[in-house]
Amino acid sequence: MRPLFFLACLAPLCVSVAQEVPGEFVMKRCEILPLANHEVSLRIDGVEKARWHSGEDYPRPFLFPFNGPAGVSLTRMGHPGAEDHDHHQSIWFAHHDVEGESYWSNSAKTSIRQKHWYSYENGDLEAVASFKTGWYNETGLEMIEQDIVVALRPMENGEHALEIQTTLRPASGRETTELGKTNFGILAVRVSDTLSHRFGGGNLRNSKGDIGEKNIFGKAAKWMDYSGPVVAGTGTERETVVEGITLFDHPENPRYPSKWHVRSDGWMGSSFCMDEGITLSGESPLTLRYLLHAHRGSYDEYRAEKVATAFSERPLFVIRKPERSHKQWETVRKK
Repeated sequence: MRPLFFLACLAPLCVSVAQEVPGEFVMKRCEILPLANHEVSLRIDGVEKARWHSGEDYPRPFLFPFNGPAGVSLTRMGHPGAEDHDHHQSIWFAHHDVEGESYWSNSAKTSIRQKHWYSYENGDLEAVASFKTGWYNETGLEMIEQDIVVALRPMENGEHALEIQTTLRPASGRETTELGKTNFGILAVRVSDTLSHRFGGGNLRNSKGDIGEKNIFGKAAKWMDYSGPVVAGTGTERETVVEGITLFDHPENPRYPSKWHVRSDGWMGSSFCMDEGITLSGESPLTLRYLLHAHRGSYDEYRAEKVATAFSERPLFVIRKPERSHKQWETVRKK
């Protein structure tokens, strides 16, 4: 009886110690968690919604997974039926013609490498991570320097959005860098096979209400949506739900509304240089902003309009030297 009595006496003390929390600590809903293997987890309420990869196993950084409300990724790595499309890495930046060289295919000898991360910011409204990458040609010469900001934001009904901002400029020592005319680039999304029209039960539509690849390819639109079935759960609890991704172009982007490169087999990309190339310079860097909304149910035009309006009203991000101690950089909304 003595051991049981001893443990019973200790129990209140254990509970008291476990419940002690430093007075200055405030838990944030949205978190950035750096992981091993050059990965960064973006989380809401402790649940991963997206993950950034920057290791050298791949020729460029990317985001995977991008989980929907049911906890299943709405994107995938690679084409469901073509191994030569393994460069379709979920959500990624690339371009098919930079000074005549391709940064699109995995078979090219070019690469995009993360040089360093700037800052990780936790918060209740959003979690923000920012990175610097370099675009290197076949000889290893850096052609473009790129800043990337990703911000994970919780939304109502268990939905969330991933805001992406990028700035492209010539690498150090270069006055200009040419991005050539091409359908392929600058931001693309490979959706899951079940979400695609060809391999699953999904539908592709744009902000004008056009449906399907033939009616959408090459047309300007404010946003693009891929919605369809998602298989959630495990074992006997597996079920099919409907979710989707809406990809928004920001009204302040040059050439807004974007023209789109889309495919019924499951990918959509804002094709910034579909009609003409662009010259990057130190005086004229290119800043682009996009938003991916992971939503429940089928595409809802009214809902998309509301999300687009809210996105358009948010200030862009600025990466700057910190106003707070113990930080080398900070990423904040422009005032």
